[in-house]
Amino acid sequence: MATPPKPVKPDLSSLRISDTKRNATRRSLRWLWLLLGAIVLALVAIGAFAFRDRKPEVEVATSQKPATGPAGILNASGYITPRRRATIAAKITGRVTSVHFDEGTRVAEGQLLATLDDSDARRALDSAKADRDASQAAIADFEVQLKNAEIELRRTQQLVKDGVSTQQALDSAITAADSLRAKIALAKQQVLASEARIREQQQAVDNCTIRAPFAGIVVSKDAQVGEMVSPVSAGGGFTRTGIATIVDLHSNEIEVDVSESYISRVQQDQGVNAVLDAYPEWTLPAKVRTVIPTADRQKATVKVRISFTDKGHKKLIDPATEARILPDMGVKVTFLEEEKPNARQEKSAAVALVPQGSVRQDNSSKFVFVVKNDTIERRAVTVGSNRGSDIEILAGLQPDTMVVAKGPDTLRDGQQIQIKQ
Repeated sequence: MATPPKPVKPDLSSLRISDTKRNATRRSLRWLWLLLGAIVLALVAIGAFAFRDRKPEVEVATSQKPATGPAGILNASGYITPRRRATIAAKITGRVTSVHFDEGTRVAEGQLLATLDDSDARRALDSAKADRDASQAAIADFEVQLKNAEIELRRTQQLVKDGVSTQQALDSAITAADSLRAKIALAKQQVLASEARIREQQQAVDNCTIRAPFAGIVVSKDAQVGEMVSPVSAGGGFTRTGIATIVDLHSNEIEVDVSESYISRVQQDQGVNAVLDAYPEWTLPAKVRTVIPTADRQKATVKVRISFTDKGHKKLIDPATEARILPDMGVKVTFLEEEKPNARQEKSAAVALVPQGSVRQDNSSKFVFVVKNDTIERRAVTVGSNRGSDIEILAGLQPDTMVVAKGPDTLRDGQQIQIKQ
């Protein structure tokens, strides 16, 4: 009898990793980490080198010569608002038949803007004229009859005087003549009444023609041909209440809100310098026209209206050119204080004005970076008082010098820079 085979036992020792292989694996991982670290260090070094060689971007400004006028004591911002602004509407309800303007059209006083359907008004006008003509024709007929009646009256008077005719015939002749005179007077009054109706109907016809009440420019076109217009709101959204909006650009002024805490610094006819946001290179002289005698309790401000002086207004508005000051433009104003007797001597000490951000401080000294051929040069300066967003330079810098207005804090003397466009 054959013996059964012995069961095979698994040999787990064959799965064991030898120390030699384990050490080789550890060495491979170590070299891999070292290689990755070297790559990261190389990338960091390359980035640092590139960043070191990169030119910092800066914003520059040019130092300005100080103005000799009064100093500013208060700044405010507001908008351009025209004093003469009108929404043109019809006096009657009617349908628009023609429009003779568009946005931006300059119009003269009395210029035709639009017309309404005047067919009904013209028919009524023709009827009134016909009544007048009929009354005038009746007067001519009555005058002919009156001549004949007066002849009959004189003949009857002679016959009565001669004793041939009766008194009754004379009375009838007198009555007939007086009756014709009364009819003529009535017809003349009817002519006057007809002429009054003609003027009334002519006014109705004229109301169908809409004209500009003053010279200006059209800023809004509110109705089209075929739409109904009315001086009052009617018909829901299907009836317009206006034809156009016209503003007189020569009546433009500035409206600003001044905090009630500083309103005591604002006086009637006080000098003001205005700078439009659209044209920051212009400084327009102006003056306070009025301070509205009421405050806004929500904003705690007082409204101030400022008028351009003739010199400043004509600088930007010329009838021969396009207007540059437009309604609702943003504007910044500086209220000026009255010049004191010793103000000129104090202001003469300032030699230049630069933006406040241009002046930097290192310990106790102040300096600016002057730009020369894409390279900056540190220059110590002596500063004075602030003038709005600028600061006075008393020494160390001359006007018309380009300086760094904004830039990183790491700028150093002699460093090359890139001017931000």
